[in-house]
Amino acid sequence: MQQHTGTKLEEGPTQLRCIGCGALRQSAGRDFRCPDCGDLLEVIYPDWKSSKHGSALEPNILKNEWRQRRASHALADRSGVWRFRELLPNLGNLESVITLSEGNTSVYELPKCARIARMERLFAKHQGMNPTGSFKDTGMTVAATFARLEGFRWVACASTGILNEVVQRMPVCLLNSVNPYRLEGQKTAAIELLEQFNWEAPDHIIVPGGNLGNSSAIGKACMEMKELGLISRLPKISIIQAEGAMRENGGKKLSPMRADTMATAIRIGNPASWKKAVRVLEATGGTVEQVSEVEIALAKAEIGADGVGCEPASAVTLAGLKKLVKQGFIKRNESVVLILTGHMLKDPDFTIKFHRGDLFPDKKDDAAILKEQQRAPIVLDASVEAVLKALEQA
Repeated sequence: MQQHTGTKLEEGPTQLRCIGCGALRQSAGRDFRCPDCGDLLEVIYPDWKSSKHGSALEPNILKNEWRQRRASHALADRSGVWRFRELLPNLGNLESVITLSEGNTSVYELPKCARIARMERLFAKHQGMNPTGSFKDTGMTVAATFARLEGFRWVACASTGILNEVVQRMPVCLLNSVNPYRLEGQKTAAIELLEQFNWEAPDHIIVPGGNLGNSSAIGKACMEMKELGLISRLPKISIIQAEGAMRENGGKKLSPMRADTMATAIRIGNPASWKKAVRVLEATGGTVEQVSEVEIALAKAEIGADGVGCEPASAVTLAGLKKLVKQGFIKRNESVVLILTGHMLKDPDFTIKFHRGDLFPDKKDDAAILKEQQRAPIVLDASVEAVLKALEQA
């Protein structure tokens, strides 16, 4: 049902707003696009500033409430997403939540990577430590919960356009990153990160590209937290994409292309959320950079050498950081957090090929660059003597 057009926010429940024409809606269509202009929808909270909710959203009250919930045994409180439910669409009944206790991911310090990137200190927020090994869990808990509330029995998620026709013809809820409720869940990674940093925003947050849902969600969260007074300044949010995976022209137009990268999670040549991501870049003063396949492989091994495993798509963040430091965009003494989006076991073949030297079999120069980080497996007989002999030789 169409509420009204225009950009003025009015008091009321959670609403959906078109990022293009600004039309406000109480509910979304099957494809989560504006029926007027075809652009994506986003969730907004017009009643945050009302007297009814003003005191409940006071920063210190929110911080204390969220901290106390960490000791709770309630299902919603154990979730690193629903623990921050004041900044999520209102459910009305927490018993409806579909959750695997997602979120609650750690921040790791990466001292070796910091030296390599010529930084004083470097941190990584590892969303790959979610229950299914992916950042997607934080978004899926919200998107799936709202699908249940809307009465859907079937949900679907795929990166291809074939799915759009299916959801139009059958009662299937689309859980791709075009779903604005999914991005509301993903934004809690930023809320949790800022809580872990004692509400002091880092200077930079670096995010893998792909469909640009993560950068959009993290940026939205940071802007909302600043609006509510939870943080005093915005971090610069920068996006790193695999070389040749996206062509964006000055933030005004995206040229779809065939993406070609071994970082499969970001092999997307026509990212759905690019307009939302451009808005984040403009609001936070971030930038965009691209990295090669060899740079990704090397960065993945370097992150691993710090004891933290991640999939190739996550490693673009370190590879991009190196370039941004060389360019002077990031200063040596600034605080930087890399967002790692997937667990290393999402793409184990990549790791095995890397250490065996089989990743770039036809590119000898590229293979030589990686040699220092390679640790080829040693195959031994299953005997104590064989192990002892290998250790003596080492």
